[in-house]
Amino acid sequence: MIKNEYEVLKEANKVVLAYSGGLDTSVMVTWLREHGVKEVICVSVDLGQVENPKALEEKALSSGASKFYNVNVEDEFIEDYAFKSLKAGAKYENIYLLGTAIARPLISKVLVDVAKKEDAEVIVHGCTGKGNDQIRFELSIMALAPEIKVIAPWRIWDIKGRSEEEAYAKEHGIPLKVEKDEDYSMDENIWHLSHEGLDLEDPANPANLEKILKWVTPAEKAIDKAEIIEIEFEKGKPVALNRENLKGSDLVKKLNELAGKHGIGVDDIVESRMVGMKSRGVYENPAASVLYFAHEKLETVTVHPDALQYKQKMALDYANLVYAGKWMTPLKEAMDNFIEKTQENVSGTVKVKLYKGSMQPAGIYATNSLYSEEYATFEEDDVYDQSDATGFINLFGLSTKMYAQAVKESGVN
Repeated sequence: MIKNEYEVLKEANKVVLAYSGGLDTSVMVTWLREHGVKEVICVSVDLGQVENPKALEEKALSSGASKFYNVNVEDEFIEDYAFKSLKAGAKYENIYLLGTAIARPLISKVLVDVAKKEDAEVIVHGCTGKGNDQIRFELSIMALAPEIKVIAPWRIWDIKGRSEEEAYAKEHGIPLKVEKDEDYSMDENIWHLSHEGLDLEDPANPANLEKILKWVTPAEKAIDKAEIIEIEFEKGKPVALNRENLKGSDLVKKLNELAGKHGIGVDDIVESRMVGMKSRGVYENPAASVLYFAHEKLETVTVHPDALQYKQKMALDYANLVYAGKWMTPLKEAMDNFIEKTQENVSGTVKVKLYKGSMQPAGIYATNSLYSEEYATFEEDDVYDQSDATGFINLFGLSTKMYAQAVKESGVN
């Protein structure tokens, strides 16, 4: 007999709660204890966004949690998740850089690790039944620990919206920091910051960027002086910024500041959620935007044409998989192997000019370039016989010519 969620919670000695300290998870600690859970272990997964883990711990424990973990995995996140998506060129619906989607598998991995360490039978998350993250968390947990049960209170409790959550928090003495006109739903990590809700729910409303943006200066107010930066790649991976060798997380942090002050990296998107509805959000991803741009430029001179064209087609499929929470699947792993092969020659330096929300290439220097000025020149050369093109075109177009002749002979217009 399959037990319902309330029965699972009542029988659970321990549950692990994915904890951010926001409205949803703050309320859930108390709610879980109210519904028979003996121990709630709160886990904050730090992807570069946790400013004060001690304050977060105090809040979790005061709400009824028995233990609190803050697990910093920002280095792993950048090296093994963000940079993999970057190498793939993955953009969901050809624009979204997957900042939230790539974080969920790693958060799930940490939750499973803690659950196994604490011998907890259940993992709880604060995702609603309308969003993508419930799918991403649960598919990742299934892949890592199919024996662990997952509960999503938003799908079973009687609370119907944020105002009722706030009333519950007030009734139970749960401290909240909420400003109605500023309280966008936000997701943050070192790679991106997203904003949803309030006036953004109507796509007809222009985004008030001066009010919304936290990392990026609106382009109109960005500094008036252009800046040229240098990014060095080794096998598709960013390794240096302005000739300074840096680990991935430090490079991203520095580039977020550099690009952000020039108004780079704001995407106002309406995207197709997995559950069927459209949603609108404003995303800040200054470092990611510049790295994607520079990486694409370097690939144009370093990747074999057949591989590059196939990789560009695969990028959409890769993005769809990641968006749908299928990071930990055989197909995704096979795609990663193909992508790593394409990156073997993607080494060199790209200069990028940043100015008031725009990016321009300012020089591509590849270690082993496939571009040859000798062959490409419009001037006289000794390496290419243009008369060879005649025979090539005759053979290359033979099937087209034969088809056209057959149609003509058949009398079909």
